[in-house]
Amino acid sequence: MIDETLMAFIFNLQLFAEGDGGEKTEQATPRRREEARKKGQVFKSTDLNSAVILLAGSVGLLMTFNYAVESLKAFTSLYILDRSLQDFSNQYACDLLIEVLTLMAQILMPVLLSTFIAAFLISYLQVGSVFSSEALTPKFERLNPIEGFKRVFSRRALMELAKSLFKVTVTGYIVYTVIKKYYYLFPRFVDMELAAIVKNLGNIFFEMALKVGIAFIILGIIDYLYQWYEHEKSLKMSKHEIKQEYKQTEGDPLIKSRQRQIQREFATKRMMAEVPHADVVITNPTHFAVALKYELKTMEAPVVIARGQDFVALRIKEIARENGVTVVENPVLARTLYYSTDIGDLIPEDLYQAVAEILAFVFKQKRIVL
Repeated sequence: MIDETLMAFIFNLQLFAEGDGGEKTEQATPRRREEARKKGQVFKSTDLNSAVILLAGSVGLLMTFNYAVESLKAFTSLYILDRSLQDFSNQYACDLLIEVLTLMAQILMPVLLSTFIAAFLISYLQVGSVFSSEALTPKFERLNPIEGFKRVFSRRALMELAKSLFKVTVTGYIVYTVIKKYYYLFPRFVDMELAAIVKNLGNIFFEMALKVGIAFIILGIIDYLYQWYEHEKSLKMSKHEIKQEYKQTEGDPLIKSRQRQIQREFATKRMMAEVPHADVVITNPTHFAVALKYELKTMEAPVVIARGQDFVALRIKEIARENGVTVVENPVLARTLYYSTDIGDLIPEDLYQAVAEILAFVFKQKRIVL
């Protein structure tokens, strides 16, 4: 009891000495990670999301480009050439609007669907299933100009600036190289049909989009690793915080020590109440005491109903003598029973002979015939 109280006192003294500060050098605990996730504090790369969406949209548009061109060509031929002589009435305008919307849906739906699926998958793979309303809660400390100034010149802001400059540079370089590659085509557009011009321009734009998308994917992976690093760093805890969390989850050491003391006292009282029902108490004779009970018809072997050391052993012997329970001194057997059994256990088989001799002696004294 004294040792546990002293340890609890030292534990609290260390917490007081460390205070609320401390360098955050320890990895986040599972509880800290779970709380951060519940608050919506998860890491993800928006650059990786944008790159995947751009790439998925470009691929979707490339796969449906011929269909889109042919559909537009058929629509133009129908409404400009075949129906150009019709009167422009209200019904004609409604029919034209419906067909325009239908055509746009047919052309854009595959692209929109591919980008939606890509956005959903990349977000789910990065974050998983998370829903938290805390991110929507207004934080008035963001209105503080000093804090805003710190955010503008923070390392994160500088990183975002570097990424933006990199994206502008890479995009400009890719656009320049692609245009330089197809520069010879531009003078020939004068002699080409409209459909051929659209197809060639589409191929140029698709090549630009694919190359930019691949470059942004690489940037997004780097950004994802950086966001993971920043997230892990933001979750780091000081030794004081870990101790405080342990104190909150496991309980105050002083309170736990008091609870264990109460439990021991209750168990001791219950054990002492069983001593008067024992058949014999075996002692060594001062340091150990083990009370045994044996009922021939209901028990396979004698059962330990009480055991103790030092003060508890003395108390067991006192109660036994007060209630007429036989006390037998056998140092070797007392120590062996104390260390090899617990309350409610049957005695080990290798001790049957020694215990049987003692019980036979006790029962003979009480004139009990087995």
